[in-house]
Amino acid sequence: MFEQTFKNIDDIFHKDAGCSSELDYTEQSSWMLFLKYLDDLEFTKSQEAELMAEDYQYIIDEKYRWSSWAAPKTANGEFDHDNALTGSDLMDFVDGELFPYLKGFKLRAQRPDTIEYKIGEIFSEIKNKIQSGYSLRDALEKVDELRFRSQEEKHELSHLYEVKIKNMGNAGRNGGEYYTPRPLIRAMIDVLQPQIGETIYDGAAGSAGFLCEAYDYLRQGGASRKQLSTSDLKTLQENTFYAKEKKSLAYVIAIMNMILHGIEAPNVIHTNTLGENLQDITPSNQHDIVLANPPFGGKERKEVQQNFPIKTGETAFLFLQHFIKMLKPGGRAAIVIKNTFLSNTDNAAIALRKELLENCNLHTVLDCPAKTFLGAGVKTVVLFFTKGEPTQKTWFYQLDPGRSLGKTNPLNDNDLKEFIELQKGFEESAKSWSLATSELDNATWDLSVKNPNQAEEAPLREPQAIIEEIIALDKESEAILGKIQELL
Repeated sequence: MFEQTFKNIDDIFHKDAGCSSELDYTEQSSWMLFLKYLDDLEFTKSQEAELMAEDYQYIIDEKYRWSSWAAPKTANGEFDHDNALTGSDLMDFVDGELFPYLKGFKLRAQRPDTIEYKIGEIFSEIKNKIQSGYSLRDALEKVDELRFRSQEEKHELSHLYEVKIKNMGNAGRNGGEYYTPRPLIRAMIDVLQPQIGETIYDGAAGSAGFLCEAYDYLRQGGASRKQLSTSDLKTLQENTFYAKEKKSLAYVIAIMNMILHGIEAPNVIHTNTLGENLQDITPSNQHDIVLANPPFGGKERKEVQQNFPIKTGETAFLFLQHFIKMLKPGGRAAIVIKNTFLSNTDNAAIALRKELLENCNLHTVLDCPAKTFLGAGVKTVVLFFTKGEPTQKTWFYQLDPGRSLGKTNPLNDNDLKEFIELQKGFEESAKSWSLATSELDNATWDLSVKNPNQAEEAPLREPQAIIEEIIALDKESEAILGKIQELL
């Protein structure tokens, strides 16, 4: 229904000098989609209020509503070209009036968890990059073709937006940070099986893929597929999903992605998660479930490291400490981390493995194949653990889809079916095995992935033996050719 519209919008951005990559296309379409969504939401709420003979208090003043400046209509509902701003007039209004007005909501909002605050936060972090007022007019008219009125329309828009986020991973720079393969996320959720009433947290939200997938899972009734009550839906909307994100573009995309999936006022905070001292995290801040794929390979400054008992510059190791602290006792987590965490011999890695094994039940490790993450040069594992009980035994599963993964051949849900089934009973197979904590070396706590059920490969032969075989085969070939010559 809307796929061609999305392509047309990207074509407009592609021709404009201010947009140079998929990251820019997604950023610019995000702020337009957000304002169009807000206009449709306010229209729906005003209609509902009218039916109840009540007044509706609009969030956005009339002059700045989408339907006033972006897509004015005539009395019969057709686009009003005579009153639509374009060219330099449109640019002056958007850059000089609209964005400053929307940015001001951050100061005017009563609380950070309101839609008003989110409006101010988004337009404090993002700017209009389109340089031509005529390109901007064309893009606005295309965005106006999209509608958020029905669940079917929202579902398609959320799917198309996910495709845009995925494409960002191929756009160079840091686009790949925003996308975790959705089949992997769904498998992680299937193992944890969140329930209505539990809170779910991601402190490195990126595009909020984990929270969007968790919302879809719970919205469809979770593992039992139960029908949700009005109270359940309210809980799902307001008191279930919590996120933090450091980068401005990712923050905006996370909010837009959650909105498109059906969460009206996402609880996403724009902050550096690692800037929070672990000692300041209280039980009231903790959550039942953590789902995350924190950035790895980054380096944090010394003053940030002071917030953690195990000091290290490795971003992923700091995030792991944060996530453990953010879990309630008995809370469950599934966290993606590079596989070298299991075997690194530096002091921080050893101390962190010890901490994890002694204070959490690391019950499952999913070993992911190379190229699970497009553009990532390292292999990853997923750690599944429960806080508050020591690890007695860890079940490993070595994921092998039987093919080389890549852009045209990504991970799919089928690839993870066996893992999900075997994990329920921690069953042994050619790809899975268990390791008792008592068998570990207490000096290193090494958890390297070593499949004992895999047949050992034949040892490589010595070079001399290979050379001798080549010589023998050459002599044999020479003799055969000689006999053929005699027959001619």
